[in-house]
Amino acid sequence: MSRILVIEDEPVIRTELRRLLTRAGHDVAEAGTVHEAQTDHELDTFDLILSDLRLPGAPGTDVIAKAPGVPVLIMTSYATVRSAVEAMKLGAVDYIAKPFDHDELLLQVDRVLREGRLTRQNAALKREVERAYSVSGMVGNCLAMRDVFERIRKVAASPATVLVLGESGTGKELVARAIHEQSPRREGPLVAVNCAAIPEGLLESELFGHEKGAFTGAQAAHAGLVESADGGTLFLDEIGELPAPAQARLLRMMQDGEVRRVGATRSRKVDVRIIAATHRDLPKRVQEGAFRQDLYFRLRVVEIKLPPLRERGEDIPALAKHLLERACQRLHRSPATLSPEALVAITTHPWPGNVRELENALERAVILADGPVITPGLLALEPVGNGAFEANEIPDPGIEGSASPDSLEEYFRRFVLEHQDKLGETELARRLGISRKALWEKRQRLGIPRTRA
Repeated sequence: MSRILVIEDEPVIRTELRRLLTRAGHDVAEAGTVHEAQTDHELDTFDLILSDLRLPGAPGTDVIAKAPGVPVLIMTSYATVRSAVEAMKLGAVDYIAKPFDHDELLLQVDRVLREGRLTRQNAALKREVERAYSVSGMVGNCLAMRDVFERIRKVAASPATVLVLGESGTGKELVARAIHEQSPRREGPLVAVNCAAIPEGLLESELFGHEKGAFTGAQAAHAGLVESADGGTLFLDEIGELPAPAQARLLRMMQDGEVRRVGATRSRKVDVRIIAATHRDLPKRVQEGAFRQDLYFRLRVVEIKLPPLRERGEDIPALAKHLLERACQRLHRSPATLSPEALVAITTHPWPGNVRELENALERAVILADGPVITPGLLALEPVGNGAFEANEIPDPGIEGSASPDSLEEYFRRFVLEHQDKLGETELARRLGISRKALWEKRQRLGIPRTRA
């Protein structure tokens, strides 16, 4: 139920409006003048103010400044273009002329209320995103992180394309959000795309859109994610996984500032800033012919390298405390602290999954804890040398035959073939330190069929 204030000096009209809006399900309050409305009511508690323009004393438009954030709909029998324009200039959301049709008025009221709800929802969502992904949330004081913060500050104000490099779980999307929030495009959208998560056959359509009938199943035109990011920032995570056809389209879009939907005969202008990220060795991918060299050079105008957590020793205690506090807030738990033993365990663990692994360990500990103190047992940290590693990283040195990055794929192949008959896919992925999806994708790429029970 929406709260509406009607300001009208004619009692008959005021009563009629109250009955009409009440029957439509609204909670209605009344006032005869702006002064009465301000004296008798807290104006900022209403969802909409419906005010006559010509009132005894101050005009109805005066209520706009007295109720910031509340939409004001002006009504008057003096339906001139000039008065409408003046009311809109002062901040009225709309204007309706007397005598008005009841259905027309209700439609206009519903539209204004719906737009107000969307505005509040967007503002709340923006605040939530800022709390979760604010630059202040990027905890770090080591030399490498200070360099990251400085680069974010310098590049944010420019339109330059940014390439964020770092192992999985180091916070590459956090960097992209920080750049966007500090840039002139902060009021525009930030559209994040995981290039590895979209099936190759659908990737071009999802990114660049398609026209009706472009392919089987394309029953309507579809705007792609690039168009959705118009006026804002497009974050392309795992850019190294982008297939060749999509690479060509992306390069054309970056060069010309235009995007052509699949099946379209003409291009559309777009104004999009590109931030890309990868854990891959892109120069090596270029040498292998898997990634376009011209696109690589287009992407790496500015590079930001994120250090792995194991190289941020002095930052780990402060980061752990910050993530623990955030986990308690997110899970609606009382504040918790780390025991001295837990802090030692955290600072000595190699964290192959980086910040994401630390965050998950702390969240699990908060869920399982019976009291306010987090102990090492609650963290459930696996010992060094157990074979867990990210798909792109070097396994722990304690694993036999895994000292070189060149042995990663062979190690993966051997581990899967040796254990797939004894372990389910979930446990196999957990032992490898990757997701089930990443396990499936790597199986496909290396040609390792899944054993059928």
